[in-house]
Amino acid sequence: MAETETETETEAAAERLADPAVEARLARLDELLAGLESAPGATTRSAIEAVRLLTEVYGEALARVMDHADGQLAGQLADDELVGHLLVLHAVHPEPAERRAARAVERLRPAVRERGGDVEWAGVEEGVGRVRLTTGGGCGSGCGGGQTDVTAVVRDAVLAAAPELTAVEPVQAAAPAAFVPLTSLTHRGAR
Repeated sequence: MAETETETETEAAAERLADPAVEARLARLDELLAGLESAPGATTRSAIEAVRLLTEVYGEALARVMDHADGQLAGQLADDELVGHLLVLHAVHPEPAERRAARAVERLRPAVRERGGDVEWAGVEEGVGRVRLTTGGGCGSGCGGGQTDVTAVVRDAVLAAAPELTAVEPVQAAAPAAFVPLTSLTHRGAR
């Protein structure tokens, strides 16, 4: 019987959609919904309502799964890219938006540092995510759009992880404190 169960599990895994196939289906779904929304008539309204109701029922089912999941399983579900997005969509993600946003910034940090800059999560103020962003001085104009491009990438990553936030804005990095040698404070210069 163990062989049969293993074969069934292998067959089920083979039927799963790879990420590119999921992305293709989501893109096609967006196209179909946009087409439906622009079409007039009672049939269109019924179709849109059917999609909305089905989405709500699936969201409720997902919420019930999360209600029964222990901490470890909830974390594993949240870490799956597709499931995590669905948990956010249905407002049942186990982590608060600020923690998800901070983690998204930390994932980007090595790439920003490779380009001579840095990015750091600074928190949330009134629904707006704040990041400290510095760009490297040695890049020059041949590195692309510089801070504007990095800001856009950071904004997109944060809002994908925490769409509850209304915006993401850079804050000024604190200027380094000026170094004043102790001897200049304790000894007056010779005249």
